[in-house]
Amino acid sequence: MNANTDFVALKTRQMGAWASGDYAVIGTTLQLVGEQLAEACDLRCDERVLDIAAGNGNATLAAARRGCQVTSTDYVSSLLERGAERARAERLNVQFQVADAEELPFGDGSFDAVLSTFGVMFAPDQIRAAAEMTRVCRPGGRIGLANWTPESLVGRIFKILGRYIPPPAGVQPPSQWGVVPHLQKLFGQKAAAIDATPRTFQFRYRSAAHFIEVFRNWYGPIHKAFAALDADRAKALEQDLADLLNELNRAGSASLVVPSEYLEIVVTRR
Repeated sequence: MNANTDFVALKTRQMGAWASGDYAVIGTTLQLVGEQLAEACDLRCDERVLDIAAGNGNATLAAARRGCQVTSTDYVSSLLERGAERARAERLNVQFQVADAEELPFGDGSFDAVLSTFGVMFAPDQIRAAAEMTRVCRPGGRIGLANWTPESLVGRIFKILGRYIPPPAGVQPPSQWGVVPHLQKLFGQKAAAIDATPRTFQFRYRSAAHFIEVFRNWYGPIHKAFAALDADRAKALEQDLADLLNELNRAGSASLVVPSEYLEIVVTRR
């Protein structure tokens, strides 16, 4: 990490990216991940649970379905509104609050469990985000994470995007949150144990073209990348993404099913 990195400016750009499109269109397809993470953390009824960078609330809903007292946070208010719609539909009592993963407005040890599915991994200041998660989790509590690995479909997509829109200098790739030695550095002496389980999520679309259409319209980082490129570069990006998707497709020509590895992590707070 570069000490001269302007995290405020970077975060402002990030917020703009995630607020563009509508992440909930993609996010709802990932609900299974939140359910599995809730089980991995062995959530108990009435436990206090914080979901960080919650997006449209997959881990939030999973925890609330298990009777937990859930606070759902994100720095994009429109995403929290999507989560609130889902909670109301299921008559789940959830508190929603705009909050930055790197500056959580909660006291030390306020929660029994702190969760994030494909969310906190995108915080630009990784050390600070991990410290904040640790701070608000009580001793003996659990920090549960689902993070894409560098070689996952999503990790490889971001590598492709980086060839067209160079990533900010001095910031580590989000996919480092899917690498165990990096997690050990982030949580360090505050972790009594770090249990990491490789899992696979299956992306299911009609074709590579369908996947690209959905992500180009609704997934903030890809939406912004295409918008920033001229027609020729946008066409080249589209071809690179299609090549990757077709390479990994296990469904043949009739459909698109692409596995994407992620790491399911449970950190026990010392």
